[in-house]
Amino acid sequence: MLFSSMIFLWLFLPVVFISYYLIKKEYRNVLLLIASIIFYAWGGVSYTLIMFSSIVINYIFALLIDRAIEENNKSKKKIYLALCIVINLLILGYFKYTDFAISIINSISKKELISLKNIILPIGISFYTFQALSYVIDVYREHNKAQKNIINLALYISFFPQLIAGPIVKYHDIDTQITNRTESLENISYGIKRFIYGLSKKVILANMFALSCDEILKQPVGEIGTALAWVAAILYTLQIYYDFSGYSDMAIGLGHMFGFKFLENFNYPYISKSVQEFWRRWHISLSTWFKEYLYIPSGGNRKGKYFTYLNLFIVFFATGLWHGASFNFILWGLWHGFFLIIERIFLGKLLEKNKLKFLNHIYVIFVFLLGWVLFRANNLTHALDLYKLMFSYHESIYTVRYFFYPQTLVCFIFGILFSGLFQSLFPKVKEAIFSSRVYILESIIQFILLFICIMYLVNGTYNPFIYFRF
Repeated sequence: MLFSSMIFLWLFLPVVFISYYLIKKEYRNVLLLIASIIFYAWGGVSYTLIMFSSIVINYIFALLIDRAIEENNKSKKKIYLALCIVINLLILGYFKYTDFAISIINSISKKELISLKNIILPIGISFYTFQALSYVIDVYREHNKAQKNIINLALYISFFPQLIAGPIVKYHDIDTQITNRTESLENISYGIKRFIYGLSKKVILANMFALSCDEILKQPVGEIGTALAWVAAILYTLQIYYDFSGYSDMAIGLGHMFGFKFLENFNYPYISKSVQEFWRRWHISLSTWFKEYLYIPSGGNRKGKYFTYLNLFIVFFATGLWHGASFNFILWGLWHGFFLIIERIFLGKLLEKNKLKFLNHIYVIFVFLLGWVLFRANNLTHALDLYKLMFSYHESIYTVRYFFYPQTLVCFIFGILFSGLFQSLFPKVKEAIFSSRVYILESIIQFILLFICIMYLVNGTYNPFIYFRF
């Protein structure tokens, strides 16, 4: 079920929201859990069984770790954690990486030693697996006690606003809210506002960019030409930002509507002046997850510069692999890791000293824009063909206007402005967006945006979600 679908907007959300505030507080978690199961099962009942298995496995191991802590048995505690991590990763690996591993084996052997299994990837498995792992690791670290109420744990792992495309909510950030949260009109109004802004990002902007970008990249590479290759790269750069940040805004908004406060997942990453800054602003929940549960436990920057570079390499290899079973994603992660290492070696100091900060912005734009080509391409060969087009001149049999509809141009202008440029120039606009205060003008704008979104959805607008693939 999509947030940007009529069934969600006109049936699921109103019914769950009204029911939530009509029933007693002690039953609200049960209601949200049932709603989350229905929401997830909409995409396939068999997927729900996999998610239930994850919940039960992590529930049991957390209790075992908690008992080992009470017994002061460190060896048992470590064994339980190791087993839990291995089981979680084996489940994720089976569904996400089996066919990828088979294709590598067949490619190396130059014959089909093993037939592809064509395993269907359960929606959101990467997100809820990482959430479950954060819970068990937090219990192991004694940051939290094990949750003895399986309903509360199941709600944490399966809560529908962030279940299938994040943000990845770490247990220690939300544990108290599961059993003790404050619902208020202020939270509800702010939640509705964030949801509308997120829906508008997705339906009005991201969908329009997706329509044009996908039409360009459907054409044979030889027919696209240099100009259109760059246009497609720029459109996808805008599409993925508004698609994913829009989903995160909707998730944060929905959380507020039910009394939960999720941490921000985006902070205008396209205005960054270094790749390091970009990763402090882009998909914050994932980058902080890897920092807390992989980078720092691996030694972080505490064991000298060479180990630091190795740890960054490992983290960004894992970041790429987390996004998908493809060399494209792995190389995309390593591409960013390479620039982070270069910035630590020498480039970071040059960027800090550089007084012409617009050059820093150009450098970062260059890095993430070329990275998105890898991310979007159908395969590695397709990505290399697009790079060849972008850095050598080839004419296209199409004009840019053939794919650039009038509404695409309008969205393109607004997309550039509101990706951080306008908010930097007018900080009060940013303050208003993230403020819980109700402004009359802003309420009118929200109503207009919601009306436009509904009109687009009624007309069956192109409506894919990029991060549902992960």
